[in-house]
Amino acid sequence: MKIIMLGAPGAGKGTQAKKIAAKYDIPHISTGDIFRANIKNGTELGNKAKTYMDQGLLVPDELVVDLVVDRVKQDDCKKGYVLDGFPRTIPQAEALDKALAAIGEKMDYAIDVNVPDENIVHRMSGRRACVGCGATYHLEYAPTKTEGICDACGKELILRDDDKPETVKKRLGVYHEQTQPLIDYYTNAKILKTVDGTVDINDVFQTIVDILGE
Repeated sequence: MKIIMLGAPGAGKGTQAKKIAAKYDIPHISTGDIFRANIKNGTELGNKAKTYMDQGLLVPDELVVDLVVDRVKQDDCKKGYVLDGFPRTIPQAEALDKALAAIGEKMDYAIDVNVPDENIVHRMSGRRACVGCGATYHLEYAPTKTEGICDACGKELILRDDDKPETVKKRLGVYHEQTQPLIDYYTNAKILKTVDGTVDINDVFQTIVDILGE
């Protein structure tokens, strides 16, 4: 069972990816984790990626695909895996399909956690983070006992820059421009499944389980 998670920033795809990985006992693979592991272990691919990252440049698609394919060839991926945060663009998706075809594999599902932009802006701008211990809360969905104060350590809570409405809207703009075309790509490949991401987290997950099977 090879799954790609799609969805705008803040749609909750990462949360669902972790739940899928836990239920089906398959690895949850994010490109960030792959980069960190390869750089830490000093692999050839990791060193190549690091030369770009150290210069503040984006790692080229070919190298990202090489890192992902290297990861999915490992033994723990034999039963399948969940890709989270990759591919982000059509060229990445095409390169991934080509690389998987070369080892006799293909993706089974692309699951789009669909949430309207206004819901995401509301959801993310309500987040608050503790300046002390880093715990996160939400004004509406997970409030603290005392407004503006962390339950865990008593320090002040802040709205992080990347959760501010203007930043969220910018990130959504980039998402729609680059990643939204993947919806059409995977629709044409007949593997796209769309789930309503506006409902409760557990209800979203149940819909996904209904799609994947027990």
